[in-house]
Amino acid sequence: MTRSEYVAEFLQFLFSGLTSGSIYALAALGFAIIFNASGVINFAQGEFIMLGGMVSVFLAAAGLALPLAILGAVLVAVVAGVLIDKVAIEPARDAEVVTLIIITIGASILIQGLAQVIFGKGQHALQPFSGDTPLAIGGASLLPQSLWVMAVSALVVVVLWVFFNRTRFGKAMLASSYNRLGAQLVGIDTRRVWLVAFALSGALGAIAGALAAPITMTSYDAGLMLGLKGFVAATLGGLGSGAGAVAGGLILGLAEAMTAGYISSAYKDAVPFVLILLVLFFLPRGIFGSRAVDRV
Repeated sequence: MTRSEYVAEFLQFLFSGLTSGSIYALAALGFAIIFNASGVINFAQGEFIMLGGMVSVFLAAAGLALPLAILGAVLVAVVAGVLIDKVAIEPARDAEVVTLIIITIGASILIQGLAQVIFGKGQHALQPFSGDTPLAIGGASLLPQSLWVMAVSALVVVVLWVFFNRTRFGKAMLASSYNRLGAQLVGIDTRRVWLVAFALSGALGAIAGALAAPITMTSYDAGLMLGLKGFVAATLGGLGSGAGAVAGGLILGLAEAMTAGYISSAYKDAVPFVLILLVLFFLPRGIFGSRAVDRV
């Protein structure tokens, strides 16, 4: 291979890694927001991603304009997150964290089962947001949908930063994450914080699912692997760290793409589990982790 061919090949893998890494980053942010608010690892996060893709597909097929279909999917996932908090988590709020985690696993199984009944077992694809003619960059091809994925993910990160650092309620959520009892003593409604955390997590998952559906297709069980990879990304970056969630998602996406490209695609899905083992052995708090994670 010539030097230009090597460069084109590397760029192709880079674009693929950044695209999937952006999806993992959104999933990881969902994990981080709920963990910060409640200390709970929400294993229903993957089902929010699935709902984002599946509901968008079916609402678009029903005749809704694509932006409205995606907005409807986000609202469905937000409602699902709120219901998980109000129906399942809040009544058991004083239980052990492990119990709460098991509750989220049960919620994940329930949502997946309902989705199978409502949407069926088939795979579905959402139409690309702006066509499917690839762009040629440095000899590599980049789908317009990949640009949507990266741009929207970056915008979401900026919006979340502004929310948590420039709004009163965002600062209240940060205060609750640092010291729940102290936040309660100064009048912060931590129940409301938990509720908003689950709603935000649902919205982030749905956005990720809608962005990914035109590229990877979606099905009732699509959230399982995406949720696991989001959890790995969150752990890699430091569970509870927003910056770590973004970095962990991008690192995981790039690691998968480079492994699939330069070694074998057969090992792609093994990469997250190898990474999480390395993190647990050598960086138990993750790359950006600043707090102990013994609550998990």
